[in-house]
Amino acid sequence: MSKTSAGNFFEDFRLGQEVRHATPRTLTEVDAALNIGLYGSRFAINSSDVFARTLGLPRAPLDDLLVFHVVIGKTVPDISLNAVANLGYAEFRWGVPVYPGDTLSAHSKVLGLRENSNRSSGVVWVRSTGVNQRGETVLDYVRWVMVHKRDPAAAVAAPSVPKTAASVAPLDLVIPSGLSLAAYDDVAAGSPHRWQDYAAGERIDHVSGMTLEDSDHMFSTRLYQNTARVHFDAYAGKDTRFGRRLAYGGHVISLARALSFNGLANGFRVAAINAGSHVAPTFGGDTIYAWSEVLETAPLPGRSDVGALRVRTIAAKDCPCGTWPGKGADGKYHPAVVLDLDYWVLMPRR
Repeated sequence: MSKTSAGNFFEDFRLGQEVRHATPRTLTEVDAALNIGLYGSRFAINSSDVFARTLGLPRAPLDDLLVFHVVIGKTVPDISLNAVANLGYAEFRWGVPVYPGDTLSAHSKVLGLRENSNRSSGVVWVRSTGVNQRGETVLDYVRWVMVHKRDPAAAVAAPSVPKTAASVAPLDLVIPSGLSLAAYDDVAAGSPHRWQDYAAGERIDHVSGMTLEDSDHMFSTRLYQNTARVHFDAYAGKDTRFGRRLAYGGHVISLARALSFNGLANGFRVAAINAGSHVAPTFGGDTIYAWSEVLETAPLPGRSDVGALRVRTIAAKDCPCGTWPGKGADGKYHPAVVLDLDYWVLMPRR
């Protein structure tokens, strides 16, 4: 029997299957610095211990999407090592903040399975949970991924597609313990615009673009121990329909979030992702632009200092976003669109 693993193929998954993922990861200040180096994120709460302490936190928490990358990276060897592509997200909810010195681990449960009509692949739905060394939830989410079959002729179970919530309710958003925004410093944060200044339907062009280099997305793939072949094996990538390796989709999400600082600088915490889809592949050399639409503003019970802003951010490649590329009247995406993300951020109130 071989001592190595080729990962799970579609026919290896079973409905209700539970997986405890290997390799817990202790995060440090170096991870925080590398995250800035990769994406250029400028949110003050993740950049300054002094700023974070004025808000009642013990120090600067690690970027919420850094937590996203690490937890998803833990799941890849068991869930998406043989992925064709990651397809979507739902019911993402961040829990307690993560600080340097915390150790994260993850486990997953298979929620749904559906073979594709070509019988060479299928879609797997999983709920994955990341926890810290105290067993506290730091992230809980559903994602679905298209996975190759080992044998196209292999019999599989009848399709079972889970129903996911259309959005995370504002009441279910987690506000970090001890957080108080009474001393929030707009100048240090980089914007005077607070929760009351945004309205549903407002559109924001984040203006700048950032070119995604092969060295960037390959570094992030390794950094987060994401072993999916489509991201790191250029030799195998030559035989795919794209003829090259794909950039890790989470890398594009972090680029879009970093670009959104220009217009949403006071959206200091990503609290949940309601839905998300990688509309098209991204490759080294593509330049990513982003724009956002405010979908909803929600007060939070018992809090006069913080509110929630529901935002839809569209990322496009090689296409500045002043023309708002998105879906047309026919329901089809503009050909430049690579990401469509619907999420909640927390924002200070006046």
